[in-house]
Amino acid sequence: MIVEYLGLIWNNFLYQPLFNLLIWLYENFTNNNLGWAVVYLTVILRFVLLPFTLVTEKAKAREEDLEKKAADIEKSFKNDPVLRKQEIRQLLRARRISPWSRAIVLGVQVLVLVLLYQVFISGITGERIIKVLYPSIDYPGKINTVFYGFELGKFHDWIWPGAVALFLIVEIYWENRKNKSLSKADLAYFILFPAFSFVALWLLPMVKSLFILTTMVFSVIIHQFSKIIFKPKTIKNKGH
Repeated sequence: MIVEYLGLIWNNFLYQPLFNLLIWLYENFTNNNLGWAVVYLTVILRFVLLPFTLVTEKAKAREEDLEKKAADIEKSFKNDPVLRKQEIRQLLRARRISPWSRAIVLGVQVLVLVLLYQVFISGITGERIIKVLYPSIDYPGKINTVFYGFELGKFHDWIWPGAVALFLIVEIYWENRKNKSLSKADLAYFILFPAFSFVALWLLPMVKSLFILTTMVFSVIIHQFSKIIFKPKTIKNKGH
């Protein structure tokens, strides 16, 4: 019974609305290009999640400020471990960060990945489309799944997963370029995370790579914008 209810919620409130929005974008804004419909869908979803994204970015700015303040405290009270602990404890209380907004953004993105996977595995032609489409959405006929010469449903495509992996390498390098004392864990993350992402996306339809790449570009733009609008308040330490 519970499984049936979950299936009903999944199909009627998640899969079907997303699929209809995708087809509506395909028919009205992309000149019948499903790849661009996926890009537009991704951007729309990220704009819907923008309030949560901004909360996350604000938390990141606070975390960066916290790390700088903690380093200052370590230097200022290096000869007084008791007072140093007190100052760091006070700093952590002042910079308490809730991870809920980040969890929402990541959760929705994972949900969309699963839904897109179902779209391309279940099929986007014939009777399956007719059963899922709302009456207000016109039947699109045969859908063009080729995006600039790349088949969106193709497995084991190496170019688009490679683009995602390269983007991750550049992003990780840029974030850590000023850190001259990288640990082995940092170096392992720099290599293994892009490699794991490449393998995972290589095993999935190429459309997943397009979705991931679009959302990463969007995230970078928002991150740079957030640096302008979010400037953490400075906290004066007693040792200064």
